Amino acid sequence: MAETKMNTLERRGEVRDRILAAAINEFAENGLRGASTQRIADRAGITKTRLHYYIISKDDVYREALEHVAASWVRLFEGTQADTSDPVSFLTHYIDRKVRFCLERPDEVRLFANEVMRGAPILRQTWHDARRSVQHAAGMIEGWAEAGLIRRVDPVLFQFHLWAITEQYATRMSEVRYMLALEDDMDLEVERIVEEMTAFVLGGLGLDPAGRGLTRSE
Repeated sequence: MAETKMNTLERRGEVRDRILAAAINEFAENGLRGASTQRIADRAGITKTRLHYYIISKDDVYREALEHVAASWVRLFEGTQADTSDPVSFLTHYIDRKVRFCLERPDEVRLFANEVMRGAPILRQTWHDARRSVQHAAGMIEGWAEAGLIRRVDPVLFQFHLWAITEQYATRMSEVRYMLALEDDMDLEVERIVEEMTAFVLGGLGLDPAGRGLTRSE
């Protein structure tokens, strides 16, 4: 009996995961206003009637999709497996993870960007958690500067710059492919992108990517 109940819960969890993935795709492509619950159901491979067994409304699943993406951003930064006292190691690992995440899940990036561009009416209700994460990261960055490990930067603006460049290839994928003369079925050179971006960020902080500390006195 317990095993049957567990299987049922697992199946429900799988359906919810499919709905969430379908909703992210639909909202990224058509926005909140242009999205339809029928297309979300179609993308998830279920009927519209069954969809509404799991969600209350289109707005409800839109909010859930946004919260999922926002939580992913926080996990990417806070879950970076590198020494937080070493800016070269930490940023190298973070940039690599963030770029790969954005390229593998571009619809999540586009969904988030679209919400912010329309004034973030939904995200504003949940941004307090993200702000705490930003303030925590700012403290870490300020600590690097205090220890003389990086040149001084505005620790919050630096995070915005970091988000912008790591998300660029997802939000402007079609432009990137065109400018690089790549066909739609051709993969981007991820290693090259990560290497160039890491050198750019570390260089901006006065760091040597080889890990030898500041390249000039600040």
